[in-house]
Amino acid sequence: MALDRLGIQFFSPQPAPQGKGPQTVAQPRRGRPRSLSGATILQLVPSLTDDSVGQAAVEIALTLLKAGARAIIAGGDGPLVGELRAFGGEWLSMTTDTVNPLRVGGNTRHLQRLIAGERIDIIHAHCASAARSALAATARQPVYLVTSFPDRLQSNSSLHTYLQRPLALGDRVIAPSSYISRAMIERYRIPPDRITVIPRAVDTTTFSPTFTNPDRIAAMRRAWGLLPHMRVVLVSGRVAPWNGQMSMIDAARLMVSDGKRNVAFVFVGDDRSHPAYRHALIKRARDLGVDTLVRIVGHCPDMPTALAAADVVVVPSLEPPLTGRAAAEGQALGRPVVTTTVGALPENVLAPPRMREDLRTGWVVRPGNATELARATIAALNLDATTYEALGARARQFAEFMFSPPSVAEAIRGVYTSLLARDA
Repeated sequence: MALDRLGIQFFSPQPAPQGKGPQTVAQPRRGRPRSLSGATILQLVPSLTDDSVGQAAVEIALTLLKAGARAIIAGGDGPLVGELRAFGGEWLSMTTDTVNPLRVGGNTRHLQRLIAGERIDIIHAHCASAARSALAATARQPVYLVTSFPDRLQSNSSLHTYLQRPLALGDRVIAPSSYISRAMIERYRIPPDRITVIPRAVDTTTFSPTFTNPDRIAAMRRAWGLLPHMRVVLVSGRVAPWNGQMSMIDAARLMVSDGKRNVAFVFVGDDRSHPAYRHALIKRARDLGVDTLVRIVGHCPDMPTALAAADVVVVPSLEPPLTGRAAAEGQALGRPVVTTTVGALPENVLAPPRMREDLRTGWVVRPGNATELARATIAALNLDATTYEALGARARQFAEFMFSPPSVAEAIRGVYTSLLARDA
């Protein structure tokens, strides 16, 4: 099954208008044809640490080098610098994550020298402060600017709107979800054809059924105090009011009333930040008579094994999470996912009515609706072995297509290529 032939929207680089924003007159580009082969791409990151931005930048650099481009990353030092240099990427130490006007001005002048001396073709700013310097540096230069919005927009205050505005002024703007894209269009009046939606990458190699260890899975089930015959509904995410674990407790009571008594509800995620809420969950479970089926196990350092030990993964968020990573990781392990309609979460699961029933990888329910949550979880648990296996294979393929680092890097490469092709 080829997911890209089934109408699943991943990324769609389109010809974009010239210039930095709708009111800026376009600057002339270099007069000779350009392609990715032989081009020089400079990425600006806050730091090259082992987080989603740093990992994405390194993966992009590797993809560029394979395409014959020159890949430079500038930002604060971090543990991924050695990895970048090991495969031929170039590193420049630079304080990009700053709002200090003097530092921003210094970065602008530094970038102007880099553009002239290194013949930069594209600058990709991964944070707002870097985008501010890059905008000023490229204003009269034959260089394209790509910007990436964060996973969550700041509050719609005048200060936050001003600070993030540079990210809205790139020649091409990358949003991590359609949810963020719509908010950006509304807040900054960005022409939709300048926005490309590309999700954050998930380590689909680590989160893979191929690399799960049955002995570790069995050991984790024992650590959770589960009997061999028990099914596992794993509720992923920090134990906090906005993550909706209380609705899962209520759903558990409905499921038990419906005859699902051989199911354990395992809550995996940091449970120390909100002790009062944790206590409220335990009390609610006791009051509803499901406390013997509930396990609140705290942070798990081996999430691939935890997800592999689950029969169903539930992400019951009441408010938009920072990322939809939990849903993506669950599907990467081939597990059906039940999540809610908030934020970008519905984009990270294939479910009717957005997709046909035969393409389903999970269920999407209204936030805080315990009845819908119980019905969806029961539906996942009631799948026969053949249907469950087919759904798991689709979930894995969907995760590879949407969220694997090579797929995401290739999508961003497509953005660069579409910009350079305008000079051809």
